[in-house]
Amino acid sequence: MARAAVLGRLTWQVGMVTEIRKETATASTIMIDVPGWPGHAAGQHVDVRLTAEDGYSAQRSYSIASAPGRDRLELTVQRLEDGEVSPYLTDVLMVGYPLELRGPIGGWFVWDTGAGRPVLLVAGGSGVVPLMSMIRARAEAGSRIPFRLVYSVRSPETVLYAAELAERSQAGDGLEVSYVYTRSAPPGAQVRVGRLNPVVLAAPGWTREAAPAVFICGPTGFVEAAASLLVKAGHDPGVIKTERFGPSGGQA
Repeated sequence: MARAAVLGRLTWQVGMVTEIRKETATASTIMIDVPGWPGHAAGQHVDVRLTAEDGYSAQRSYSIASAPGRDRLELTVQRLEDGEVSPYLTDVLMVGYPLELRGPIGGWFVWDTGAGRPVLLVAGGSGVVPLMSMIRARAEAGSRIPFRLVYSVRSPETVLYAAELAERSQAGDGLEVSYVYTRSAPPGAQVRVGRLNPVVLAAPGWTREAAPAVFICGPTGFVEAAASLLVKAGHDPGVIKTERFGPSGGQA
């Protein structure tokens, strides 16, 4: 049975795009109905495959943004100017179009709603996508486990899920959201523009003594820098889980 389940996840399925929502000037959230979807865990991803008329195909992995247990998937895609797949998904794809998917994939970078310890989420740019699945999973489970998201972005205009994060952080159920702006901050913001630093990560109640589970996602350079800061601050490396994408480089 276990082998059959794994093989099922490795089989390509065809989903139907039911809605597309613009998140920023370069990112879109795509809602997809996938008949027979086996379900997923918060933090998992899928492969997306595009095939041209001449038979050429390209595939990329995208994190799932929706909470587990839903009948449809949500993928948030950031357009890369030199990409093969993301420009199609953000600029060409329309409601009613089919989309080939394979998954869910990944069993390590996941959060279980039954886990009891506090959770520290650290995102760089579009690395917030799988962490958003965790935030949504927590809300749907009615959990009040303390969650804190530290979200590094270039500017306010590049924040994904801005309205939803603002609403959820004001609900008073234990979710905190802090932003790090690397290029420009919103007018009147009481934060300095700059890179992720130990002060932001060690906010009151979120030091090593709180022993939170840690999930970090973003470009390779960002993930390595964030993990290093946390280890230097005394966090147990064994509770820090990372997911990275793209070449080594600067922070978002």
